[in-house]
Amino acid sequence: MEASAATAAPGLPRTRRFGDRIGDGLLYGLTAAASIVGLLTVAAIIWRVVEGAWPAIKVYKLGFLWHSEWNATMNQFGAKEFIIGTVVTSFGAVLIAAPLSIAIGLFLSELAPPAVRAPIGTLVDMLAAVPSVVIGLWGIYVLAPFDAQHVQPFLSSFLGWIPIFANGQDKVESTIFTAIIVLTIMIIPITSSICRELFIGVPSELEEGSIGLGATRWEMVKTVVVPSVRGGVVAAVILGLGRALGEAIAVTQVIGNFIPLKRSIFEPGDTIASRVANQYQGAVSDIQISALIYLALILLVITFVTNLAAQRIIKRFEFQRTGGD
Repeated sequence: MEASAATAAPGLPRTRRFGDRIGDGLLYGLTAAASIVGLLTVAAIIWRVVEGAWPAIKVYKLGFLWHSEWNATMNQFGAKEFIIGTVVTSFGAVLIAAPLSIAIGLFLSELAPPAVRAPIGTLVDMLAAVPSVVIGLWGIYVLAPFDAQHVQPFLSSFLGWIPIFANGQDKVESTIFTAIIVLTIMIIPITSSICRELFIGVPSELEEGSIGLGATRWEMVKTVVVPSVRGGVVAAVILGLGRALGEAIAVTQVIGNFIPLKRSIFEPGDTIASRVANQYQGAVSDIQISALIYLALILLVITFVTNLAAQRIIKRFEFQRTGGD
């Protein structure tokens, strides 16, 4: 009876005020509005690009994707050569940049002494701030001549029996290979910076525990550091791929702007972004403008498909890391 008659403990003091509830509502409203604005912006871009490309879509239909000729005088347009050029240059750049970026990230996060880590990391980050046109000019005056005089003959002497490495003896300066190297330089800072932050974020207890169990530094990196963040590494590589797919100015300056494409990467070529940037202002007819916008629509679809594939890959890695099959 005494226990039941005991007075109940006083409730907790009321700490939330009316102003706090208003702040919660404003936060929710602002973040929701920002998300909606983002969705509307993407929808508006897609709608405007589709509207601009619609005249060419009605004329050329899906055959535009596998037709090669691009003749503004005869109003004959096709995207095949530009799609191939975009895929070759972008994926070629990623094949070179991905291992280099991962190596840079591992060196700066796991191996470099503190006195070296800061200046090298700063220089790599500063490379991302160099304008595309400057990198393109450097590619014209420095990289392209060096490539034509030294790299092409060297690679052709060993790999010339492979069609994509043939014709290096011609010493052509504006080539697909030069564009690949320029794109590699442009995406390395982005990918390596993300990889470095991912590797730094791996809990030190996991690394120290691996070393304590007798693993070498290489075994620790291979079995602990990289598997812990491989989903993020894939996302970093895909982000670099997206940067390469959409680059126009630097590629236009060094690729040669030539079709039809040859089988060798030591020949001139063209990409979707380069063709749009190079011809849009000087288009001679409405159907040519629409065909150029059609190219932009194709590039938009390629970018979206690439990002969707990257998200699926990342989810798969995360599922496996948390114990899935």
